[in-house]
Amino acid sequence: MKHASILGTGSYLPQRRLTNSDLEKMVNTSDEWITTRTGIHTRRIAGRGEENYRIAAGAARKALDMAGLKAEEIDLLVVATMTAHMMMPSSACFVQAEIGADNAHAYDINAACTGFLYGLDLADRYVVSRPDMKILLIGSETLSARVNWQDRNTCILFGDGAGACVMSSREGSRGVVDAILRSDGRLWNLLYMHGPASLNPDLVQNDHNGCYIQMIGRDVFKYAVKAMEEAVVELLDRNGVTISDISLMIPHQANIRILNKLMERLGVPREKVYINVDKYGNTSAASIPISLDEANREGILRRGDLLLFCSFGGGFTWGSMLMQW
Repeated sequence: MKHASILGTGSYLPQRRLTNSDLEKMVNTSDEWITTRTGIHTRRIAGRGEENYRIAAGAARKALDMAGLKAEEIDLLVVATMTAHMMMPSSACFVQAEIGADNAHAYDINAACTGFLYGLDLADRYVVSRPDMKILLIGSETLSARVNWQDRNTCILFGDGAGACVMSSREGSRGVVDAILRSDGRLWNLLYMHGPASLNPDLVQNDHNGCYIQMIGRDVFKYAVKAMEEAVVELLDRNGVTISDISLMIPHQANIRILNKLMERLGVPREKVYINVDKYGNTSAASIPISLDEANREGILRRGDLLLFCSFGGGFTWGSMLMQW
């Protein structure tokens, strides 16, 4: 049975950098306070001409170029996002038009920060059934458009960006090995974002106080670490793998305290974990593909390496995945 392998990666980061010093002028905070609690120093913020689908298209073009494919060769285009350019059409349809992927069918998925892992699993299942299928998977977020810039507990965390990969079966590569994906909708109110206010008076939400990210950070921290740890341990056990067998772990870049606690509980050494949260903040569904592209272009990844991904996001959604490079 052939599984989905990554043929090419790409990423796009907006030009504008928002530093902690900049945030000191916008909200009651300090560089020291932010750095101590999150590990973030800067984040990228989208500007004019950097809408969600456009930064997604920028990442897609780089991934296609690395894969040596043209956009019209893509059969399926999926965008993982919770900050789509419009409610309808999907960001994927906008990307399709932007890059000329005329032969693909296109749609979005929303699993918050775990969206890219859900997309990887989805792509693998398509390729298992049709090995010649070529899939363009993108994680793209413009979280700056959905942040309350007066809330210092959330506005310091998030940034914008996009990461992409082209996937298909590939000779001599195992690709996706296994994945564990989970969700728990009962805990939605710990991390959520309202949509636009209802125009139907019978469906108006009384607690609708704005279409922006809202979070009870202390509870999210507790659940995130435990959920990712359990998903990773179960995945490794199921596949007869130990942490020492992992070449590189690429976790969702939530904040450094979550990452440090996760590394401690899993017993994974820092040198085996790719971290860039200090540069980009939390980019939700884009964080893993941005990190993957950077690791790939920096020459860190070698053919045959066993990679471990894990993530946690609103929903709650979470999961882990093993992939052989």
